[in-house]
Amino acid sequence: MNLRLDKATDSDAQVIFDMQVKSFMPLLEKYKDADTSPANEPIENVIKRINYSTGGLYKILHYEVLVGAICIYWKEETKFWISPMFILPEYQGRGIARKAIELIEEQFPQATTWELRTILEVKRNCHLYEKMGYRMTDETKRLNENMTLVGYKKIC
Repeated sequence: MNLRLDKATDSDAQVIFDMQVKSFMPLLEKYKDADTSPANEPIENVIKRINYSTGGLYKILHYEVLVGAICIYWKEETKFWISPMFILPEYQGRGIARKAIELIEEQFPQATTWELRTILEVKRNCHLYEKMGYRMTDETKRLNENMTLVGYKKIC
């Protein structure tokens, strides 16, 4: 698969923001999580992620086409988080998310753990993470009657 990750810069903020809204809007409409959905975030959050001193935002390019983004950060030198990651709806289901996670994990070989959160009710995401060696943690948070956030962790 022809996929690469490029570190985003401030000049990428608007296009990444627009893609994030487009990617998360179907979930917002389905799960009604207006207070927590990345589709409702201000562009300033994207700019903060781009400029994290302990991480960054990476563009996901599939055959040179920008199709999504993945943000990583670390709380400790070897404990990494993925949050958020998204693929444009028209590119989902092609293995791009799996490959993007593999590439980001390869880029940070010092990581001893990787963690993320996802919506429990989105079974395809849970399946993807489990297939990649992530295990569901005891961390769950019921956001509303429609959805629950669940934590996943991978020990390297």
